[in-house]
Amino acid sequence: MTLHIHITRIATAKATLVHDLDLLVSPGVIHTVMGASGSGKSSLLAAVCGTLAPELQFEGRITLQGRRLDQLPTEQRQVGILFQDALLFAHMTVAENLLFALAPGPLAQRKARVAQSLSDLELTAFANADPAILSGGQRARVALMRALLAEPQALLLDEPFSRLDADLRARIRQFVFELVSRRQIPVLLVTHDDADIADPAHLTRLG
Repeated sequence: MTLHIHITRIATAKATLVHDLDLLVSPGVIHTVMGASGSGKSSLLAAVCGTLAPELQFEGRITLQGRRLDQLPTEQRQVGILFQDALLFAHMTVAENLLFALAPGPLAQRKARVAQSLSDLELTAFANADPAILSGGQRARVALMRALLAEPQALLLDEPFSRLDADLRARIRQFVFELVSRRQIPVLLVTHDDADIADPAHLTRLG
């Protein structure tokens, strides 16, 4: 799956936020986007996943494996997004959070996938736990796995490591990068931290 983002402009009535941007993100590649506040990073992600504010003008074309995304509603784009806050469902257990992401099907098979995911996360003992008792790193891992269990064809990462301390940040970053590489999906990562850059060859600075 290749993600191609061609944006002529994203603008308000008074100012242009993003202009003349052309990105080609190949499967398994983590393309990093950096820039100061107000440089258009959030607008870029919103344009890809379909949540761009209606008052913003969009001119361009976004495709995923040749499929035109910018003409589809959000729920049909098959683009996952992970924020700096894990946003796990507080009324569900850890296992139920993961189960929620899976497509409908035989319950036994879906539960087996959740069990395998928890094993991969080394969180089997927390299957029936309240997400509130998890550490920051554990919540981050569950949130990422939930996003991937929905089988997205591309993934957006919006400063997902920024609330973690330095040591945990490095370990979770490595976990994310390895998992994405195995899944072979294109990833767009927005960050302010140079340490988050997976490959300097795949870096765009806005503003």
